[in-house]
Amino acid sequence: MTFSYRPPRVLDASCPSLLDEQRPGRLGSLLGKLLAVGYKLTGKHRYDNYRLEHVLGMPILVIPTVANPKLLRTGAYFAKALASTAVADGADVLDLGTGSGICALLAARTARQVVAVDINAAAIRCAGINASLNRLEERIDLRHGDLFDPVAKERFDLVLFNPPFIIGTPKDDRDAAWRSVDTAERFAAGLANHLKPGGTALLLLSSFGNAGTTFESQLRAHGYKLGVFARRRFINETITILRASLQDVQQTGL
Repeated sequence: MTFSYRPPRVLDASCPSLLDEQRPGRLGSLLGKLLAVGYKLTGKHRYDNYRLEHVLGMPILVIPTVANPKLLRTGAYFAKALASTAVADGADVLDLGTGSGICALLAARTARQVVAVDINAAAIRCAGINASLNRLEERIDLRHGDLFDPVAKERFDLVLFNPPFIIGTPKDDRDAAWRSVDTAERFAAGLANHLKPGGTALLLLSSFGNAGTTFESQLRAHGYKLGVFARRRFINETITILRASLQDVQQTGL
């Protein structure tokens, strides 16, 4: 089965955004600053040092340049949201930007196979350590590379992505988890080539940074039907997981 696109549409400005982009008020901002001070006093602001965390009963070792899924909240929240509905038994799953491997580990409990990709070589090493710690190394295929490059013509039932939140040029491997110039455009353009018929993608976006609405508009422009899979409001950040499914993308043959 192959896919081709209709010409991308211009997003109708009247189409309401699914993202809750409201910034915290004065109280929220103050509490956020106090939280940051508390992290500095306890040393937690050094989130990419060697640390052993536990998420959903799984030990997760974090190594330098790899985002801590618990202290930064998004990775742990993504995994917990997946656990609440469970990845379908026997599914083929792609975890883009795997980082510590937290979502790949959760998916591997029920999936037929999980391919985990990250542009940061240290993240791939980190995810490999965590796969071994949780005795899931035989169910997770780890690949170093940029976005869809390492999966060529492979297709999946479910694609997971915790992307950079800021549009900009990353300074180093650690910063690549936060910044990218064109990831939203390339993800939206390439996703259909890696989804099986009936497949879906879950994309975690944050009110922090400026990339969220770009991901949303790019996916809409390429014909995806979007919905809110899960949402969580923190003191100084709102996290939304969008579900994207094929809508106007045409199947053209076997």
